[in-house]
Amino acid sequence: MNGETTATQASLDLKESDLQGSDHDQEPQDPTDREGEQAASIADFLPRAGNGPLSGQIVVDFSRVLAGPYSTMMLADLGATVIKVEGPGGDDTRNWSPPVRDDDATYYLSINRNKFDIVLDFSDADDLEIAQKLAARADIVVENFKPGGLKKFGLDYDSVKDANAEVIYASVTGFGAHNALPGYDLLVQAMSGFMSVTGSPDGSPYRAGVAVFDVITGLHTTIGIMAAIQHKNLTGEGQLVETNLMSSAMSGLANQSGAYAAAGVTPTRMGNAHPSLYPYQPMATKDGELIVAAANDGQFAALAKALGRPDWAEDERFAKAKTRNANRDELEPELLVALQQHTAQEWFEKLTAVGLPCAPINSISQGVERARDLGLDPIVETGQGERIIPTIRNPIRLAKSEVSYDLAPPELGADSDQVRAWIDSL
Repeated sequence: MNGETTATQASLDLKESDLQGSDHDQEPQDPTDREGEQAASIADFLPRAGNGPLSGQIVVDFSRVLAGPYSTMMLADLGATVIKVEGPGGDDTRNWSPPVRDDDATYYLSINRNKFDIVLDFSDADDLEIAQKLAARADIVVENFKPGGLKKFGLDYDSVKDANAEVIYASVTGFGAHNALPGYDLLVQAMSGFMSVTGSPDGSPYRAGVAVFDVITGLHTTIGIMAAIQHKNLTGEGQLVETNLMSSAMSGLANQSGAYAAAGVTPTRMGNAHPSLYPYQPMATKDGELIVAAANDGQFAALAKALGRPDWAEDERFAKAKTRNANRDELEPELLVALQQHTAQEWFEKLTAVGLPCAPINSISQGVERARDLGLDPIVETGQGERIIPTIRNPIRLAKSEVSYDLAPPELGADSDQVRAWIDSL
């Protein structure tokens, strides 16, 4: 069973209780003054290196597993001060192993850098009060409990907004705010139709090799938060930001879901083939497969010439994308004969030399090393002092702003004392 989940059913490993949120009767302060006060105060207890574009933004992260933590890591990379709140047992992904590095599950390490960490048990009144105070002082709150799961703790949007009128509150669910279905990525891959178009035509449906909709939802959550920050900058107003895996799947299916929406067409599995383009798939060479992609008629003509068959570009069956797609069964045997002349690496060098898109099918390790060869520096040393963890670089590069890697993924409760001290100082 695929373990990725939005943790919509999660409870931070806390016991059910009747504890309700405490009332906060503080008067709203001017947003600019409040943010300045927060940034100066919290930096004394939870310092960040660098000066990213989100420096001064305080994020309280009640989420766990993948979608929420991925989003908050993006915010942290851009300079936000992120306080990760975990239950006594910690984020589930701490125990998702193998693989591990020094007893830490690499799953957890991959999505939790640049965060501070506190352990709170919501069944304990004192801990719950700390959680409520954190939410009351946050610029941004992120959670992925089941819908309504935080209300009894006084940590739902309405309760937090009563204490913190300008808060940006991001809520991540599996299937929307009014549907309490468990939010596992695998379930969404199945229910969205994604698996119906993944796999060979005569085989079983396949899931993707990564929790694709958790990751996309994390990105959508970050986009929503950034839009809410801009709205707040313009108006002083916070707001609720809602994302869910199912809606992200509908959007992420792009041309496939769009085919049904616009034309009533239900796509089916085609293996590695493309429904509208040919060739655009792995193809056998002398020693292995190579991805060959001709996304337009000009590229196909250049491919035909490179393969020693310029006549294909003049053949009415193959010259245009529409007819080429319709006659792929006639073209494919001829393509395969031509590709048998050289190895995959030889074809890669020949085709890329003339500007044609193609690619070897790499392992993850080969892919990372290829990114390194291309000068993309995919691995970055994260942290300082004795705790430095290699992680994958944030894909965003900003010409005028910093992306930070100053904090290694935190050990459970590593910053509990500092977070409590900050709250006590307010």
